Amino acid sequence: MTPEDRFPGPEHPDSGPRHQPDLDVLPYGTYYEPDPAGGYSGGGYEAETYSGYGGARYLEQHWPATGPEHGHTVHAPNGHEGHGGHGGHDGYEPTLTDHPSPAHGGHQGPGSGAQGDDPPTIELGPPLAEPGLPYHPYPAPGPGEPPGPLYVVGDVHGYLDELRAELRHQGLIDADGHWSAGRARIWFLGDFTDRGPDGIGVIDLVMQLAAEAAAAGGYCRALMGNHELLFLGAARYGDEPVQSTAGTASFLAVWRLNGGQQSDLDRLEGHHISWLSRLPAIALEDGHLLLHSDTTAYLEYGESIAEVNDAVHDLLADEGVDEWWDCFRRFTKRFAFRGDAGPMAVRELLDTYGGTRVVHGHSPIPYLTGAVHADDGMPPHVPGPYVYADDLAVAMDGGVTMEGRLLVSRLPV
Repeated sequence: MTPEDRFPGPEHPDSGPRHQPDLDVLPYGTYYEPDPAGGYSGGGYEAETYSGYGGARYLEQHWPATGPEHGHTVHAPNGHEGHGGHGGHDGYEPTLTDHPSPAHGGHQGPGSGAQGDDPPTIELGPPLAEPGLPYHPYPAPGPGEPPGPLYVVGDVHGYLDELRAELRHQGLIDADGHWSAGRARIWFLGDFTDRGPDGIGVIDLVMQLAAEAAAAGGYCRALMGNHELLFLGAARYGDEPVQSTAGTASFLAVWRLNGGQQSDLDRLEGHHISWLSRLPAIALEDGHLLLHSDTTAYLEYGESIAEVNDAVHDLLADEGVDEWWDCFRRFTKRFAFRGDAGPMAVRELLDTYGGTRVVHGHSPIPYLTGAVHADDGMPPHVPGPYVYADDLAVAMDGGVTMEGRLLVSRLPV
């Protein structure tokens, strides 16, 4: 059976032109990060690594991907980084020892709602918009009854029509866009907005499905991606300067640089902010460690899933703009699971947080495989999830922003 047979996909409707398929970009190039502990003793790891930022064009010119078996650590020539920066590194990043320190204060962003607002839980989402909407009163699971099948959804980036088409193809929603999967379970891996035409529409759909799935005995949940951090930061801090290691920038400027849609910002409301701010950064389901980013930066925020999620939530609630920016920067790193050292990076995450396999989004599969552009100029072919790093990692970003595919897949793959 071919990968195409295992993961057939529907013909997606056209939701408009794709934006330039660059990877996430931060201003003024890459960030040099020496190992603060002087390297792992006896581990044989590189003492210097580079964070994975920059554009796809730089990747193609300076780091031709030849597949996961040809791993190496990328170093800037002569120690200098120009605008655009390195597209990433696939060497293993040693765990950093510095943890975010608590801080107080912060800013009250636009659309944050009334002081006494009690936002909906992650599991349930908001109430249904109007009475009379289609409702499917599935019975609750009986004692000892196993849970429903588990699905994951890769990066959506505002492509609402493609998301609806794929969910419908998988039998998870009906023709009217309502939950039809009974006790099935879905995890979205983050990055709902930016680059595509309707990020707020995507968020509204996920919140709607969360309520409908809960009523049916299943659930629809989501992780926080780096673009959630960026979008919320743009809404909260706007053009307020942040002191990055590569120069002064602002959340709003970097959000626009990375495909931020003004229509999404204009439609962002308090209940969206409440919901997005409470999304977990990491989760464990059926032995699958679910992350947004293919990075070991999660280890810098705690030694358990609860610690990581609490640290991120505390940061969003209390920290200032620079701490928020640093969190976004760390979760924008990528490609830690590529190359010869990739399996070691995955194993450290699994040893720390549990599970037998990592499932992530963030890095488009065409970049992981080196198939960014076909020789005939056609869009990259993405038959399904990409399993790599000694079968320890599953990549779910099918590259919908670059004419690839929005992936919705049942686990295990």
